[in-house]
Amino acid sequence: MDYEIKTQGKFNFIEEGEGEPLVLLHGLFGALSNFSHMIEYFRQYNKVVIPMLPLYDLNILETSVGGLAKYVHKFIEARGYKNVHLLGNSLGGHVALVYLLKHPEASVKSLILTGSSGLFENGMGETYPKRGDYEYIRKKAELTFYDPKIATKELVDEMFEIVNNRLKVIKIITLAKSAIRHNLGDELKDIKQPTLLIWGMNDTVTPPMVGEEFQKLIPNSELQFIDKCGHAPMMEVPDEFNKILHAFLEKLKHHPVS
Repeated sequence: MDYEIKTQGKFNFIEEGEGEPLVLLHGLFGALSNFSHMIEYFRQYNKVVIPMLPLYDLNILETSVGGLAKYVHKFIEARGYKNVHLLGNSLGGHVALVYLLKHPEASVKSLILTGSSGLFENGMGETYPKRGDYEYIRKKAELTFYDPKIATKELVDEMFEIVNNRLKVIKIITLAKSAIRHNLGDELKDIKQPTLLIWGMNDTVTPPMVGEEFQKLIPNSELQFIDKCGHAPMMEVPDEFNKILHAFLEKLKHHPVS
């Protein structure tokens, strides 16, 4: 599916459907294709919104989890969204958490994290890929998933293009380092929103114990594991992911948060 990319000021985003906004924050190598199943499913119930995070466009001092959180804050304000359900995958989850901790007054009704960084993540490893090493990138992409076939040629080509662009690589490394430095541990007790954690049992980037740790630290949280699933459940097992998320959102409708 191709979606119209809308623009308001410096913000580019997709917005499909009507209802309470479900705002999706992608990760470091995140592309819109990661969310196509979710858009199709949830546009029937919600206004599904994906801001294009400016991973490569912030100045180097703003290229951090905090810089991206500030961007999300300005975006949600500019669009005037209320009663937002905020969902983040990987680095996007980390950005969602930092945004909520900095803006407890935000009109965010619930938080959904899947394979989120913020406590612990296995990065690219010590060796950053030798540029031009397509095989290395393909293997890294495959490790993101339980089923390596999900790492299509198109997806690997996208990653390969990014790591072969020197400026993008500098930004990616800067963001990855910022994520590792910006550990949220003690602050998570301040998250007030009902929180749903959806984790792949076979996630090697943010392993299952990370989901368990988030559940321990975020007061009003529930954890759902999906078996035979890696770091991006919404891509790898979209039907199961959508079912879990839909049940959570329905439950909130019937038991509104005071």
